[in-house]
Amino acid sequence: MSTTTETSATSLLRFATAGSVDDGKSTLVGRLLHDSKSVLVDQLEAVERASLSRGQDAPDLALLTDGLRAEREQGITIDVAYRYFATARRRFILADTPGHVQYTRNMVTGASTAELAVVLVDARNGVVEQTRRHAAVAALLRVPHVVLAVNKMDLTEYAEPVFAAIAEEFTAYAASLGVKDVVAIPISALAGDNVVEPSAHMDWYGGPTLLEHLETVAVDGDPSEEPARFPVQYVIRPQTEEHPDYRGYAGQLASGVLRVGDRVTVLPSGHTTTVAGIDALGRETDVAWAPQSVTVRLAEDIDISRGDLIAAGPAPTPVKDVTATVCHLHERPLRAGDKVLLKHTTRTVRALVKEISYRIDITAPIEEGGLEQRPAPEGLSVNDIGHVVLRTAEPLSLDDYSANRRTGSFLLIDPADGTTLTAGMAGEAFASVPGTDAPDAPHEEDWV
Repeated sequence: MSTTTETSATSLLRFATAGSVDDGKSTLVGRLLHDSKSVLVDQLEAVERASLSRGQDAPDLALLTDGLRAEREQGITIDVAYRYFATARRRFILADTPGHVQYTRNMVTGASTAELAVVLVDARNGVVEQTRRHAAVAALLRVPHVVLAVNKMDLTEYAEPVFAAIAEEFTAYAASLGVKDVVAIPISALAGDNVVEPSAHMDWYGGPTLLEHLETVAVDGDPSEEPARFPVQYVIRPQTEEHPDYRGYAGQLASGVLRVGDRVTVLPSGHTTTVAGIDALGRETDVAWAPQSVTVRLAEDIDISRGDLIAAGPAPTPVKDVTATVCHLHERPLRAGDKVLLKHTTRTVRALVKEISYRIDITAPIEEGGLEQRPAPEGLSVNDIGHVVLRTAEPLSLDDYSANRRTGSFLLIDPADGTTLTAGMAGEAFASVPGTDAPDAPHEEDWV
């Protein structure tokens, strides 16, 4: 398998959308689904009836995604809505995330597995604080590709200078956070300009439509370039007459490629052995790659249980002291001294919040790096992004999040009731230190 820009009906893109309130994000998603012929007849009829009941002459495409009653009544997106659709060139899983500041945690949830983020901006308002928050979350989660969709261009008379100024400001800010791939596209979700079909009103723009970019962006990386990480989910020992000595370790390959004969390390014990066999879908195979679910057999009988990690290549060093960047998801604050459960892949251990080093303020001026560290004596409140130090009761085999999103992430859970409190990413937050030299922002010729 190799990286390629070619796509096929079998390739899959996971992407998330985000935008400030009233930027037209739900309309954009509805337009994308409608114009790509991904809406069922009965769904469209239901939207038409709902639109008529509200006194609207034309179908309100935003209703295709705003499924909660509260969302329709208030005209905002509250929860993450997942949509599945396909074109002739690619399959898609879309996470439509809320735009309001109080639902930033929902964007973290939706974008945590995304390979691309679409950040929507109202052309009349430009880059606002919430736009920068969305860019910061995309950078924090190491989303590889970002699309800036400058919406409502019809309300600015499709003016190229308006688009150019917004694109330059956003790209400069994103670059300061370490986002390397930003594509800016001028659109009108309401009118359908540059969403699925090219716009007849913006002949100065020569780039792709939004759907064309989604269909062609290169996201199929080479798994062999990543270290193999296999969290053990279940130990299989039938002990039957047919399989008296069978011992297999079932789970999903989080990253990389495993082959029969590979030398592996079992963590946290540190024992080394060799892959003796791989079973997939009831059949033996010589190779498995992420994200396949398989059963791995090892050459030696080693004490392995759920939560252990089988690693090929350079293995992470098990640690009990974890430094991480986190986004707090719960209304109850996270404070130093709190006792929590830390869930990492298939392993859950007790942990203590030793220190909350600082809270990250993303509203600092771009010329100052766009980020600022602030004390957090009262802990982290809901939607806060901060830096913490944790002490675990048992060693964890964490990769740095910048190197491996799957095995570098974790959750903090309330041990009393199982509530998810915080999403964590091991290591430093952003790909580059804010304020250092960043790539130049694109000029006008870059999008024509």
